[in-house]
Amino acid sequence: MAATPENATNDISSDSVLVNDDDEIKYGFQRQEMFSENLSGSVHPYERHVFLVYKTYQDWPARVESSVSDPLPKRLAGAIRARKDDMPAKSLLTICEGGDVSGLIDGDVLIFPDMIKYRGLEESNIDSFVEEVLVNGRPWDFATAEVVTGSYVFVCAHNSRDKRCGVCGPALIEKFNEEIEVKGLKDQVFVSPCSHIGGHKYAGNLIIYSAVEDGKVSGHWYGYVTPNDVPDLLEKHIKKGEIIERIWRGEMGIPPVEKTEKVVKQSLPNGNDTKASETDNISSITDEKENAGGCCQGANGFSCCRNERSETKKEGKKGTYKLNFFTRKWEQHEIFTAAAVVGAVATVAVAYSLYKRSSR
Repeated sequence: MAATPENATNDISSDSVLVNDDDEIKYGFQRQEMFSENLSGSVHPYERHVFLVYKTYQDWPARVESSVSDPLPKRLAGAIRARKDDMPAKSLLTICEGGDVSGLIDGDVLIFPDMIKYRGLEESNIDSFVEEVLVNGRPWDFATAEVVTGSYVFVCAHNSRDKRCGVCGPALIEKFNEEIEVKGLKDQVFVSPCSHIGGHKYAGNLIIYSAVEDGKVSGHWYGYVTPNDVPDLLEKHIKKGEIIERIWRGEMGIPPVEKTEKVVKQSLPNGNDTKASETDNISSITDEKENAGGCCQGANGFSCCRNERSETKKEGKKGTYKLNFFTRKWEQHEIFTAAAVVGAVATVAVAYSLYKRSSR
């Protein structure tokens, strides 16, 4: 058998996904758009993430959640969409792959930040799962919730949806598995390919769900991730709980604007001091909060302080003139009153003088 030319292909995963040099330059970590945009704030706010284990990432069609040939994810996506307004937490649905390492099989459902797993989801019991677990927060009649531990890394490898994730995702998964093996983290960190999570232009894309210092589970999104970043993600983010800001996209449960401000306040990629902008941001936020609340809460939720501010803004100089006008009117009233008192005293004095003269 003739040897394959060295520059022809690069085997980037154990699943025999081959990427030639042209694809690597166009879709991989060498593409021109890498690091061309600010990542912070590129995650839409949400409070709960549901992962359905279903087949392998090579089998997923571009729109796996609406594919007629894939009824399980389609029906689950439809049921969640139909009941979204009844759910106490805004929920995302993503498809992921199981495997021997993670112990996940088709039909398993992972829920974060709850860190629980349900087994045995089928088309026939989807409605009850959504109703009982996602809407009402009750135990599911068809299966018992199992607590999962460790850190979970979901890497977008959805090639049929976007080739950038199809090229970058498997390479990152392979690198993660290599580092996990070397560091002896097999029972602590689990890596799975996942379907589209938004922002293919930021590939490599991944989400890490793990517990932070206070035990609270948090989901952090990263973009423009390369294999060189994997050791840092394991050592700094997962082990120490440190955010790697230059590739950080956002966090579960945090509105994009608020989190963007936080990242800017911490530091900039070029290392410039941001104390001035930090002060400006804090002052702005403080002003908004104070203006929103009001200093003296009136009846029916109205604040007299807010009303005074708004009236002054609307009237401008006219409002100031009103204040001066009433001040001057009050001063005039005091003058007239004083004059009247003086006049009365003088009148009494004159009358008394005339009385004394007549009595003589």
